Amino acid sequence: MRAVWLREFGGPEVLTIGEAPEPVAGTGQLVVDVEFVNITFVETQFRETGSGPFGANATLPMIPGNGVGGIVASVGTGVTPDLVGTRVITSTGGSGAYAERVAVDANAVFQVPSEVAMDSAVALLADGRTATMMVRAAAIKPGDRVLVEAAAGGVGSLIVQLAKAAGARVVAAAGGARKVAIATELGADVAVDYTDDGWPKHVRDAVGAVDVVFDGVGGAIAGTAFELLDRGGRMVSFGLASGSWSPIGEDEATTQDVTLVRPTATPAELRTYTENALAEAAAGRLRPTIGQRFPLADAAAAHAAIQSRSTVGKTLLVTR
Repeated sequence: MRAVWLREFGGPEVLTIGEAPEPVAGTGQLVVDVEFVNITFVETQFRETGSGPFGANATLPMIPGNGVGGIVASVGTGVTPDLVGTRVITSTGGSGAYAERVAVDANAVFQVPSEVAMDSAVALLADGRTATMMVRAAAIKPGDRVLVEAAAGGVGSLIVQLAKAAGARVVAAAGGARKVAIATELGADVAVDYTDDGWPKHVRDAVGAVDVVFDGVGGAIAGTAFELLDRGGRMVSFGLASGSWSPIGEDEATTQDVTLVRPTATPAELRTYTENALAEAAAGRLRPTIGQRFPLADAAAAHAAIQSRSTVGKTLLVTR
């Protein structure tokens, strides 16, 4: 089968297409014929330096990637044969996803509702659970004024929708006119371009202070967003599109009477969050934004696009 190999850490060009052994379902496992592969920003960092949550047990050469969707092709001992032919999404444990087929633990898969397209389901695999966890941790109340940074990104675009559904007044902050337009289409009440130096004033003119900040950018943007929070507000960080996490520490937050919300979840809770996201999508209440698709062989180009900040929403690899 074809797969993308990482043989050394470095720029996007180190990702190369090649052949790999066919996976075989062991005891308690199944093999998925992959249709779409989910790419996350964390994977670009891992490819570059070997750091991040997938770095501890990484041995090169390897096939990177952690999320796929496709059709169950075969099952191993202890797994019901009824799963063969079903549509599933699944994490792979941090490696092996950039390939035409993967073998995974059967208890790691999620069956895709018939109402949800496979590409949408894959786009929700990581981002859907993250967005759901963040919104619940922030305990949004009807009428809350909520600022969502990176609002046209994979997670941010879902937070916009979930916060609106919770009754919030949503201010979307995104970088550039195209991304601002996408955030508006998703239902944001106000959308601002944070590449414009005057964006904080636009927010204050529209809603005054805000009650909740979802920080998907980090760096200076996070610092500015923090200054927009009302006393008693909450700030939740979910990304570092700027390249660095939010600089706001506990002491500064306490001084301003702001709570830095740090969501945690058990594996069972994370599974529930993914199931909830799929159910919301099946009901037509949650729509992932898939901004770009690349053939499997062009994984390097996909990584380069993500790191250039030129992408919107979710980026997928297409295997067929």
